Amino acid sequence: MKLLIPPPIQALLSAIMMCLISRYFTHANFSLNGINIFALIFLIIAAIIIILSMYKFKKIKTTISPLRPNKTSSLVKSGIYEYTRNPMYLGLLLMLFSIALFLKNFISFLIIPLFILFITKNQILPEEEALENIFGEEYKNYKNKVRRWI
Repeated sequence: MKLLIPPPIQALLSAIMMCLISRYFTHANFSLNGINIFALIFLIIAAIIIILSMYKFKKIKTTISPLRPNKTSSLVKSGIYEYTRNPMYLGLLLMLFSIALFLKNFISFLIIPLFILFITKNQILPEEEALENIFGEEYKNYKNKVRRWI
């Protein structure tokens, strides 16, 4: 792996940056009635996606550690993994979107594409390489059927 920072910590650092941005760039704040309800909905969806994906890993008894993809013993392709190859990362992304909505700051939203680029380059691509080495054609076929994010 290229990176030794677990994705949840990366998401936490992104959330902290978003909070700091909203605090110091108040000119980019906006107001919208009911936006906190949308933020809560996205947060709940994110939590459900993460829980479902972690449950699937536990059920199949394969490693959940994003820092050790070479320890993967089974390729998870069912459940939520039929719709996205990276539901845990998608859940973190939706949590960040929820936070941006809650903060009501336009500039805070700019952290989201940075998170996507960062986690794709430093986490997902090395994971995909490891999984392709372990599972070969089975993983290539899965990759061709299911999108990386959504």
